[in-house]
Amino acid sequence: MEKKKTTSVDLTSGNIVKLVLQFALPLMFGNVFQMLYNTVDSIVVGNFVGTQALAAVGSTTMIVNIFVFFFNGFSVGAGVVIGHFFGARDMERLHDAVETVLTASFILCAAFTAVSIAGVRPMLRFMATPEDVFPDAVTYLRIYFAGISGLLLYNIGSGILRAVGDTKRPLYFLILTSVLNIILDLLFVLVFRMGIAGVALATIISQFISAVLILALLCLTQDIYRFVWKDMKIDREILGRVFSVGLPAAIQSVLTSFSNVFVQSYINYFGSGVMAGWSCYNKIDMFIMLPMNSMALAATTFVSQNIGAGRLKRAEEGTRTTILLNVLITSVIATLIWIFAANAVSLFTQDADVIGYGVLFLRTNVYFLLFNCVNHVLAGSLRGRGDSRAPMVIMLTGFVAVRQIYLFVMTRFIMNTPAAVGFGYPVGWMVTCVLEVLYYVTRVRRKESPVQAA
Repeated sequence: MEKKKTTSVDLTSGNIVKLVLQFALPLMFGNVFQMLYNTVDSIVVGNFVGTQALAAVGSTTMIVNIFVFFFNGFSVGAGVVIGHFFGARDMERLHDAVETVLTASFILCAAFTAVSIAGVRPMLRFMATPEDVFPDAVTYLRIYFAGISGLLLYNIGSGILRAVGDTKRPLYFLILTSVLNIILDLLFVLVFRMGIAGVALATIISQFISAVLILALLCLTQDIYRFVWKDMKIDREILGRVFSVGLPAAIQSVLTSFSNVFVQSYINYFGSGVMAGWSCYNKIDMFIMLPMNSMALAATTFVSQNIGAGRLKRAEEGTRTTILLNVLITSVIATLIWIFAANAVSLFTQDADVIGYGVLFLRTNVYFLLFNCVNHVLAGSLRGRGDSRAPMVIMLTGFVAVRQIYLFVMTRFIMNTPAAVGFGYPVGWMVTCVLEVLYYVTRVRRKESPVQAA
């Protein structure tokens, strides 16, 4: 039985670079395959359904993210709490945390499904979605939200595994279900002629299977994080700790995504061609963001385990190492994307105007993502320490307030062009980076841990 526990990875000792890469690389590849769900939808509808359908899928991304990001914040909080217990070798409380997190997740899934389906039309109207795109967007979102519990449960299950250092098995499940999603997309669209409804249905079937697999793993494992149905309960103290870390992260993600709805409304002003180009840019941008998001999660888990073990200096060394690795990896990817921007956008469409706008957005913004390498790792590190409010405030300041002020001033008083609107993203990233570095350096100099203080 002891040998089975090798699926957990102790990050409190050993070579930091090796451990971070060992943790982050499977997570990175897993995120790539998870992104394939929505990206394959875009590729299929862009090439086999039409530009309006592509614009519809793209315009729904921000709405989907409002719900998914909120739940992901809950997952981050769960991972930090479980990571602390794992680092401190408090296995009894770790088991209680797993039971609490999954019980709460089932309740949240039911609520999210009902609210999201009911809000489809109002949210699309709020975004000023054009009439030629609106019907397809409604169809896609209603089907997607009907099966959103599959995605949410997979994410929380993989978050539990991440907290104990296991990122490989969630990767295997994602590879399997991503391939299935591609097959079903082509089957429903090319064979059954179901259009945009077919790609949405393919996605939720695949996500449901990934959820079943991850829950089965948690139930059948003999490891310390096993989920036992008869032990389902909610420990108020643990749930409170989860929300104290996860709720600020969720609020930050939701409000940032919500503010991007306003960005989308600025883009919608220019019509379906620019909307489709912006959609292509966002799909590619999400892939570029995967390494930094994976590194941020690595920083969160690394720091949370080491804080739990009382190894503050190692936690800070891991943060610095992760930032360096993140910048190096993203620099290489950004250069390749800048060179092959047209090739990347043409994966989604053959419309020359759409390709032109997609290339414009990519080449204008791609290198500014290096600021986000710092932003996300520092935010992940702070959350791993139990400090989730500061990154929330800082990111909302840069990603939401500053970005919206820039867009308002730029489009009304200086110039209202697609490139000017798209540059709102880098403006927010740069301001956030400055604020986050200043706060983090101050926090480290104090040499205090919110978790230990608590």
